[in-house]
Amino acid sequence: MTGLPFPLGVPVLTDGFVTLRAHKPDDIEPVYEMATDPATQRWTGIPVPYQRGDAEEFVGRIIPAGWDTAQSLSWAIEVDGRFAGNVDIRGAGPVTDIGFVLHPKARGRGVMKAAVDLAVQYAFAEGGKEVVHWRAQVGNEASLRVAHACGFTLHGTTPGLLYENGRVHDAWTASIRFGDAPTPRTRWRSSLIETAALRLRPLEERDLERIVEACNDPLTRLYLAGLPRPYGIAQAAEYRADSVWQAATGGKETWIFCDPKTDELLGTVAVMGLRGVDEGSGEIGYWTHPSARGRGLTIAAVRAAIEHAFSPDGLDRRRLTLYAAASNGPSNAVVRAANFTAFGTQRAAEPLGDGSFDDLVGYELVR
Repeated sequence: MTGLPFPLGVPVLTDGFVTLRAHKPDDIEPVYEMATDPATQRWTGIPVPYQRGDAEEFVGRIIPAGWDTAQSLSWAIEVDGRFAGNVDIRGAGPVTDIGFVLHPKARGRGVMKAAVDLAVQYAFAEGGKEVVHWRAQVGNEASLRVAHACGFTLHGTTPGLLYENGRVHDAWTASIRFGDAPTPRTRWRSSLIETAALRLRPLEERDLERIVEACNDPLTRLYLAGLPRPYGIAQAAEYRADSVWQAATGGKETWIFCDPKTDELLGTVAVMGLRGVDEGSGEIGYWTHPSARGRGLTIAAVRAAIEHAFSPDGLDRRRLTLYAAASNGPSNAVVRAANFTAFGTQRAAEPLGDGSFDDLVGYELVR
């Protein structure tokens, strides 16, 4: 901290690719463009509607006041001589928050990861900060990827932590401390698998309607008794968000399987329990959209997931387990076709959607 007034007191930080600098009047127009971008308005607390006068207020008064009072260290991000976004370290004491937003034209290039690294390291080395906290609406995968890449420790979900634009939101939370390495704490479990018949890829927002269809199917509801009731788009979005968080924390990898030509969801397959007591094991789970049943597609998807799970270049598992209700003939047929061996049956251990209990058959497969 220099003690000089804005903009003289704003340190210029650069890694040769990204530069953090003081905001200037020329930034007003790109700030306005950024703030009116649909993704920005969806995931941040920026006022909606956002007027050009709001951008003038932000650049001309709010940011200088933050620096002059030491309440907020806010930089403009510049790449190739152009404004690319904002990054802020907020709070005067040793415990602070970080906020960041990227102009749509700068996305997909690793800009924000570089900008956050610069801001956080300055906060620790020169700003007297000891902890930087990150929080974002549940489902904001782009922001989560930045926090993960920058070495933040991912903590979990805090219900009702954020109040933005008149709505309360659950928040993902993470933090980084002075002395922490700016490298990922966990391996993000996400991959694309292509076979002759299928594509396995991570869940995307365009899959939500098909998830709703599958999870309202009577057979699905019978054998997945824990599904929320009712099950709509909001519940499908929660399912997808959980799969993203589990991927980021390294606990589970989930794919949808689809026809490579249409890319339409036909079902899901996952390898769970990746961070259990035995980190060489995992558990397979799957469900199939009603339109895809009886075509051998689930067997093909499970086999592809097994190959990835056992591969040293994939999940590098030593042993896989799988459980199926004894009365679920199609699911047991998939397991046997995938060469699993039954190792035991738990009596009346599987709750069903009709309120009854079924025996639960355990299977295993060793590399």
